[in-house]
Amino acid sequence: MSEAEINLSATERSALLLLAVGQDRAASVLKNMGPKEVQIVGSAMATLGPISSEMVDIVFEEFIMEIKNETGLGLDSDAYIRDMLTNALGADKAGNIIDRILMGANSKGIEQLKWMDTRSIADLIRVEHPQIIAIILSLLDADQSAEVLALLPENLRTDIIMRIAMMESVQPSAIKELDEMMEKQLTGSESVKSSNVGGVDAAADILNFLEGSLSEEMMEGISESDADLGQQIQDKMFVFADLINVDDRGIQTLLREVSTDQLLVALRGVSEALRDKIFGNMSKRAAEMLRDDLEAAPPTKLSEVELAQKDILGIAKKLAESGEMMLGSSGGDELV
Repeated sequence: MSEAEINLSATERSALLLLAVGQDRAASVLKNMGPKEVQIVGSAMATLGPISSEMVDIVFEEFIMEIKNETGLGLDSDAYIRDMLTNALGADKAGNIIDRILMGANSKGIEQLKWMDTRSIADLIRVEHPQIIAIILSLLDADQSAEVLALLPENLRTDIIMRIAMMESVQPSAIKELDEMMEKQLTGSESVKSSNVGGVDAAADILNFLEGSLSEEMMEGISESDADLGQQIQDKMFVFADLINVDDRGIQTLLREVSTDQLLVALRGVSEALRDKIFGNMSKRAAEMLRDDLEAAPPTKLSEVELAQKDILGIAKKLAESGEMMLGSSGGDELV
C-alpha cells in the first residue's frame, strides 16, 4: 500500500478526483451535490496540497472499480433507494431515512434554504409562527438548524426545540403549502412526497450542534417545562465523551476522516479513558506523536475545544447515517 493510499481520506479522494477531471466536469458534478457536500469537498479541494501522479492514478483506479460495482444504474432511483435502505436497515429504521432523502429531493423551495447563510434564514423565518419555524428547522441539517436557532429571539428557542421534539408527523398538504410559501419568497418548487419530520431525535441533533452553554440553558428550560420530554431528548443526545462507547472499528473509521490538528484540540480536557480509546486505535507511532503534541501544546480556549469536538461529532454522525459506523456500544443494534 502506498503513502498516497494511507494519507488520503475519502473526502480528500473525492476532492482530488474533481481537481483531476477539469473545471467543466467538476462543475457538472458539484451542481448535483447538496450545499453541505459542496462546502466539505470544496474545502478539501482548497487544502489538498501538492498532487502527485501516483495519487491521481490510485484515485482513478478506485473510482473506476466503484463504478464497475455499481448496481443501481438504469433503475428508478426512488424505488432503488427505498429497496436498498429497507433491505439494509429494516422497514422501521429505514422509514424516516427514506422519507428525509426523498423529501429533500422533491422539496425545492425548502431545499434552497440550505444554500443560504444562517443569518438570512433567521431573518426570513423569525416572524413566522413557532410551529412553522419548527417544521422548517426539522427539514434543514442539524448543524445549520442549530446556527439558525441561536440567532432567533431567546424567548422563542426553547418553545421551538420542544415543538420539534414533540413533532411526529405533518400532513403532506401542510408541508406542500409551506414549501410553496418558501417558493414564493425564493424560487420555484415542486410538491413534497413525505410528511415525517421532527421528533426527539431531530431536537437532540440540533441541540448537539449548539454552543455548550446555550445547549445546557435550553435543556434546563425544556426539563423545567416538561421533565419527561427533557429526559427523552437527553437520552438521544450524543456528546464527545460518548465516543468511548463506540466500538474499535467505528473509532478507526472515524479517525480516517479526522485530521490530527482536529484531534489535538478536541482531546484537550477529555477523560484519560477516552484518550486511551483513541490512542489504542491508532498506530503506535501516531499515538506517541499525538501524546507528545498534547503535552507540549499551549493552553487552548474552551470554545475552540468545543468547536473541534462538534466538528468531529458532525463527521461521526455523517458516517453513522451512511452506515459506516455506529454511535453506541458494540452490542447495540440501532443506527443513529
